[in-house]
Amino acid sequence: MNLFLPVPIYSLGRTVMGRSPKSAPPSGKPQWSQAVTRHSNALDLAFGVFTWDNPRAIAESLKASAEASQRRKAGPFRSAMSMLNFYINRAGNQLPDERRACLEQTKEELRELFGRPRQNRRTLRNSGE
Repeated sequence: MNLFLPVPIYSLGRTVMGRSPKSAPPSGKPQWSQAVTRHSNALDLAFGVFTWDNPRAIAESLKASAEASQRRKAGPFRSAMSMLNFYINRAGNQLPDERRACLEQTKEELRELFGRPRQNRRTLRNSGE
């Protein structure tokens, strides 16, 4: 049974990075992240959203997509942030520093849009929460 619907997330494919994909793993089995990139339909993202130069515009688009989606399992903030982190992590070392800085700023913009200030882990640990 195929658990993934054939609806691509346009912004996570190899065309966004402008590079050809790495060779398949030695076993020949596709990696789970590749399957998510090709078949996940948790959010309907604007085409090329992660290539935009404006962090605020990216954050607003992610927020709108997350709030509109009926297929997400987590809340809208978590879904939007997860999609952004997935993209950053999937790109890995291939992501230029300038792009990474823009996408890291997008995280801050997302937190602001959702009214979720960044929490310092050290503060949380010391407060007993």
